[in-house]
Amino acid sequence: MNFSFRIVSTDGLAKLGKLATPHGIIDTPAFVPVGTQATVKSLTPADLKSLGSQVILANTYHLYLRPGPEAVSRLGGLHRFMNWDGPLMTDSGGFQVFSLGWALEHDVGKLVSLFARLPSPEGEANGGQVDDSREEIAARQKMEKSQKSLIPRKKLCIVDDEKATFLSHLDGSLHVWTPEKSIEVQKKLGADLIFALDECTSPLHDKEYTEISMRRSHAWEERSLTAFQKGQGLRAKGQGKAQAIYGIVQGGPFKDLRIESAKFVSGRDFFGTAVGGALVNKYKMLEILDWIMPILPPGRPNHLLGIGTIDDILNSVEKGIDTFDCAHPTRIARRGDLLTLPQDGGSLRNRWVLNITAKEFSADPTPISRTCQCEVCAGSYSRGYLKHLFWAKELLAFRLATIHNLAVMNRLMEDIRRGIADKKLKEVKVKWFG
Repeated sequence: MNFSFRIVSTDGLAKLGKLATPHGIIDTPAFVPVGTQATVKSLTPADLKSLGSQVILANTYHLYLRPGPEAVSRLGGLHRFMNWDGPLMTDSGGFQVFSLGWALEHDVGKLVSLFARLPSPEGEANGGQVDDSREEIAARQKMEKSQKSLIPRKKLCIVDDEKATFLSHLDGSLHVWTPEKSIEVQKKLGADLIFALDECTSPLHDKEYTEISMRRSHAWEERSLTAFQKGQGLRAKGQGKAQAIYGIVQGGPFKDLRIESAKFVSGRDFFGTAVGGALVNKYKMLEILDWIMPILPPGRPNHLLGIGTIDDILNSVEKGIDTFDCAHPTRIARRGDLLTLPQDGGSLRNRWVLNITAKEFSADPTPISRTCQCEVCAGSYSRGYLKHLFWAKELLAFRLATIHNLAVMNRLMEDIRRGIADKKLKEVKVKWFG
């Protein structure tokens, strides 16, 4: 099966699509769980299949350091290595460059406090709800403190126009990361969908540095594409696996830079387009999508990197995004934050989260949800039992919580796809926002 992307139906800018890969078709919009080390923590590939997950993203940087791309290649590539026969994505390692460099020095992520909640001028569009602003207040205080006096922190990565040079977080060994190296490693790993190397800027970077970084990313993406196309030539001779590559739109929160970057990526022979870089906060992210989506080629799949909360997905699908990868639902599961469906009271107001470690659940005999059909809820594991598992630090807690959270995420995506098909996406959004 060759790579292709076909739009089946639309509802406004939202698209119902079929993204074909050699390992199967992805029904879009789709949520992509993150399997950093070639595993979604605590789950088996069979678990993911039964939950309805269609595609997994593995992390190139981590697999490069351990066990190494040569080891994965010798063991048959990522699909055979992790016993997953569905579509796979790998990122470029660019975000880790950021994490070891400016993120460490600035003490921030690509988004302040991973999308702190804002009092929304779009409250009416978000189901009439206005977010609790406590996280935003903390985020702004953090930014102001950082801007006034950055605490000196040792970076583990230095970036120049040619390369990124970094120290391994595992053993301190020195490594050089170039666009050619990123593509070489991703080819050895053998995922279906791969990404060009870019530099992710910090939300604290000014426009001057963001523009320098964007132009560096463009040069790196050109080099990534050249290296990828050379590899495709080898494949024609019977060497290597079939792959497709995404370019990445950068430019931080600056409109002219984002538009320039969108035009650059659109003008190159990428299969898909990803949106990355410092998105700053929820509403700036949506504004960025408003700037760039009219520019992007309509026949290409659009991927939003590192975004995976329920409101962000609903809002971004409306803008024309097709796929999302994020560790958020599985990460919060491991701390006891369980996602809740609208039928069980989940809404924007409570962030669709129930923290099962709370004392109030100690003697609660009910399941997490009476409407969720995952094995945790349908199997009648009680809230009291789950609370006990977390307090006892039992590994089963991680597994059951992760199963449930991914079930909710896939239920969300099913609702979205059905809503687009029926031209009722706004009704789906109102239902979920509460």
